[in-house]
Amino acid sequence: MRSFTLMNVAKPFLLACNEPSRCFPNIRTILATTLNKNKKRVLPLRCKSLCLPSNGDWLEVPKEVENEEEFIVVNFYRFVFIEDPEEEVSKHLSFLEGRDIHGRIYLNKQGINAQYSGPNKDALAYVKWVREDCRFSDVLVQISPSSNAHAFPRLKLRYKPSLVQLEGGISDLPLLDPSMRAAPLAPSEWRKRLEAVNNTNNSSHGNFNSSFILLDVRNGYEWDVGHFQGAQRPDVDCFRATSFGQSESEVIASDPLAAVDKERTDILMYCTGGIRCDVYSAILRKQGFKRLYTLKGGVSHYLESEGSVGWVGNLFVFDARLSLLPSTYKPAVEIEASTMLECSLDDSFAKCHICGSQVSELRHRNCANLDCNLLFLCCAGCVKHLRGCCCIQCTSASRLRPLLTGHQRYQKWHKYRDFE
Repeated sequence: MRSFTLMNVAKPFLLACNEPSRCFPNIRTILATTLNKNKKRVLPLRCKSLCLPSNGDWLEVPKEVENEEEFIVVNFYRFVFIEDPEEEVSKHLSFLEGRDIHGRIYLNKQGINAQYSGPNKDALAYVKWVREDCRFSDVLVQISPSSNAHAFPRLKLRYKPSLVQLEGGISDLPLLDPSMRAAPLAPSEWRKRLEAVNNTNNSSHGNFNSSFILLDVRNGYEWDVGHFQGAQRPDVDCFRATSFGQSESEVIASDPLAAVDKERTDILMYCTGGIRCDVYSAILRKQGFKRLYTLKGGVSHYLESEGSVGWVGNLFVFDARLSLLPSTYKPAVEIEASTMLECSLDDSFAKCHICGSQVSELRHRNCANLDCNLLFLCCAGCVKHLRGCCCIQCTSASRLRPLLTGHQRYQKWHKYRDFE
């Protein structure tokens, strides 16, 4: 019989599973008897049932925190069949009514994708409510601090045809079949694979070993502020147009997956939270690639588990924070991004978009030209010289926002109607 430990028994908790039929109705009595024999304090359990997951592991809800008003950012996703996504949206909206939650929560027949911010009490209440549904009971939830403020302007909870934006959509991809997605690697296993890749490449004097491909499945501007050592930079600025491994008629020099042995080459791919890798691996699987692996939970999960080993720079995030230090996820590891710039394998890393000089702050800004709005890295000198624009042409645009200094960010377009 598998052993287990009850943590924090002084507070109510909930355990749930993927298969309600495997519930043990008398488990309360078993646990209470076991704890009483050891003279432990037992309180009534506030839950509908205690269940044993199909994988045999006990699931634990997020730990309760002392400051319920402290803001956090929560991220999770799950590919699972939802018969009536519109009804599911209504249920989620009903639960969140009156709660202080801002963010993007999308549902459709393929599952859910959620990124939101809020005070601990509301943010974690939603997590616990979602996990009460056996379809989401063991979903990997990632939490990071939000500096006592919302990281998103408002709540957008709705049905969306694609959980991830990709040219042509993703509704035709077999995302509900785990065998059609890449095999997920735990952060510790990813670290071993990463070290093997870099050791092999270093021993081959800079020539990347063809039996390993480390692929960054993100946007180009994300790679520019942080990435794993040895990773291939995305070929486009926007993930929705990524084409690595999809060329069938000709070999493209910039494509690291072109002309590789699809049967024997290990393709190791990563993204911020994992969902883009799941989507892209399904595309590659359809193209005939056999040995596909992803980083479970993405870079954020890795930084929390393994620290910044093998990682260079900061992590780009799609909210008001924009860029996070690795120590945000693992405070014990105090490594400033600026001290790691020399480790990068690409000279374009952390360079000013305008003059090409190395930037001291790994933080993006938007072009002051409303009709451009390019997200780019820029040194302090060029920010001042071009008044927050990305190029000389944009400085003469008719709709210019005022120059913002420091870490300030431009707000949504509707806030600048006076400039139209």
